[in-house]
Parts: sequence; structure tokens; C-alpha cells
Amino acid sequence: MTTLSIVIPAYNEGRTIHHILDRVKAVQLIDDIQKEVIIVNDCSKDDTESSILSYQAANPDLPITYCKHEVNQGKGAALHTGIKHATGTYVIIQDADLEYDPEEYNLILKPMQAGFADVVYGSRFMGGNPHRILFFWHSIGNAWLTLASNVFTNLNLTDMETCYKAFKREIIQGIKLEEKRFGFEPEVTAKIAKIKGIRIYEVGISYYGRTYEEGKKIGMKDAFRALYCILKYNIFK
Repeated sequence: MTTLSIVIPAYNEGRTIHHILDRVKAVQLIDDIQKEVIIVNDCSKDDTESSILSYQAANPDLPITYCKHEVNQGKGAALHTGIKHATGTYVIIQDADLEYDPEEYNLILKPMQAGFADVVYGSRFMGGNPHRILFFWHSIGNAWLTLASNVFTNLNLTDMETCYKAFKREIIQGIKLEEKRFGFEPEVTAKIAKIKGIRIYEVGISYYGRTYEEGKKIGMKDAFRALYCILKYNIFK
């Protein structure tokens, strides 16, 4: 049986976590692929935990593994925990907010199921899917970080910083991951690019971005950390 492990890091997402879980539950995956949801609560200060536990109790037909950090460690650390607990054929990252649409899992799974891809990135900047217009400098920052990453990895990605990254489980679990915050994206990209014979694909996805008032967390200091990680994992390691 083919299973998709959906890893959801959550920090102070009590207001939206049940909405994204509804969407995850509703999506029908291609080729009768089954779902396994792994939620990692990174020591939230709001009602994230009670929202997750209530949802889990009310939806026993959706397999949910709940993990909790007793100390806040960062998104990357939550992903490390979730990936470690994954048992599926494939692993995909899903943020707990509403910026990405689980209905598009199938777009990402197709190249893997067809036997072409080992890793698939969902790009917010290619294809004709909806894309919310928000911050000019964020888009410039994303473009520059992707360009810098591509220079060192020799990949031609259009969106290195995307949340939607899917991997064959044995590949992502075979990588030693170190970054505990938002450095996960450049680190994992650098490390998969070094795997001999790796087949990386990219597909266009939608993006329903949030403003800071709506709960967006990533900021300028995270962009500088991402640039540092690009250099660290491509040049110095």
C-alpha cells in the first residue's frame, strides 16, 4: 500500500489548524494513495494543542500522529521530529496555515508515482495557478535566495523557499538535518542536490499568502539566515 506522510509543524496555529486538517482529510489522492498525518506542536502558547486533540478525537478515520515539543525549537526542529516519525512511501511538508492547498498534493505526487522523480518541489512562481499579491521585497528576496542556491547546487529551481517539498521517505530520512528554524529550506536543497543520481522535479502550485496581521512569521532575519545556510551547506560542508 502506498502512503503519503503529511508532516505539519505547528506553532500558535490554534485558529487555523482545524481548517487545514479538514482540507487534508477531504483531498482524494491519486492511485488510492493513503494518508498519514504527523503534527508537531512546537510548544505553542495558544490553544493549538487542544484544537489538534479535539480534531483527532472527532476524526478517528484520519490517521493522525501527534508530537509535542516541551520547549520551542523552531520550524526546522519540528520538521525533524515529524520526518523521523514518518512511515509512508512519500513525505510532504504542509504548513499549518492556509497558504497552501492540499488539493494540489496530486500535482506533486504525479511525477513520483510515474517513476520519474525522487523529490518534487511545488513552485509558487511557475504555471497559471492563483497567487496572492502581497510583498514586493519578499518576492525579490525569494528570487535572490533561489538564485543564490541554484548557483551553488547547479539546479534550476524557480522556488527554493517553497513549503511544498515532497520526498521519497528513504531519501529524506537518510539526510542528516541540522537547521532548527527557517534554514531548513536551503539546507535540505543543498543536501539533496549532492545525492548522486537524484531526480528532482518542480510543478506549479497556488499560493494564498498571509500578511503579518494574519499570522505570517518569517521575516528579514530569516532571509539572512537562509543566505548563510546556502553558503554553509554548499561551500563549507
